[in-house]
Amino acid sequence: AAGPVPLGAGELALAEVRRKRNATLKVLCRLAAGAVLSSPRGVLHHRDIIGQLPGQVLSTAGGARLLLRRPSLEEYVLLMPRGPTIAYPKDMSAMLMMLDVHPGDTVLETGSGSGAMSLFLSRAVGPKGRVISYEIRDDHHNLAKKNYRQWRTAWEIGHRDEWPDNVDFILKDISTAAADMKSVTLDAIVLDMLNPQSALPVVHPSLKQGGVCAVYLANITQVIDLLDRIRTCKLPFLCERIIEVTHRNWLVLPVPYIARPSYSQESHSAFLTKLRKFRPLLS
Repeated sequence: AAGPVPLGAGELALAEVRRKRNATLKVLCRLAAGAVLSSPRGVLHHRDIIGQLPGQVLSTAGGARLLLRRPSLEEYVLLMPRGPTIAYPKDMSAMLMMLDVHPGDTVLETGSGSGAMSLFLSRAVGPKGRVISYEIRDDHHNLAKKNYRQWRTAWEIGHRDEWPDNVDFILKDISTAAADMKSVTLDAIVLDMLNPQSALPVVHPSLKQGGVCAVYLANITQVIDLLDRIRTCKLPFLCERIIEVTHRNWLVLPVPYIARPSYSQESHSAFLTKLRKFRPLLS
């Protein structure tokens, strides 16, 4: 089997610096021959990183030890340029479980945002699948495309396989896209937008029977508004689950081992609502 691929120019690299109280500072950079990586304790020339295998510890001129490696997708979406607030990886992984997306599926996403969920969906549906991502705002649409392109380009330098080019970013209000939706059959839908109620009447006819629509909402009042709209408009959805995903980070300090919750906690909260499409009884 072929061995690991060294870090190359044009690739994304992640440097980890251990700080006091066991905290870790992560710095994301795109490697370029003439560039320099700055850390709180000295600099490291990119030329000293290029050609190294990931997982190595290198020293800056000031003696700081940096662990160099490729970022995971989770780290990339947290460190990449972002305009709108993003769905956190903890929420995105829960949504992927809700959707039960398979390789080859066609998934609609409304609200491209910074392109974070688009990337996770792109990986889930694979090269034979398709992600259709609608965004109403020009700046978000362009940022999502840019972040997606940057990840794909970096991936191809550092891996022997290609990251699939399977996301269609569309700059349009989904509530005016009924004609476009007629020609599509969807396996799943993700709604991450201010007013998801406006999208449901447009998108539900394209969703396969028994398919899941996962909705990302900021508070429980929005969940109630959504369910009320489904009821009053008699939309063919059953609400299967409403979950709030919480994470608690822990620190384990060395001998004698002391474990305690970390100083930094992700207190961010969101409500994920799982809707299942059904066929109404014939009266």
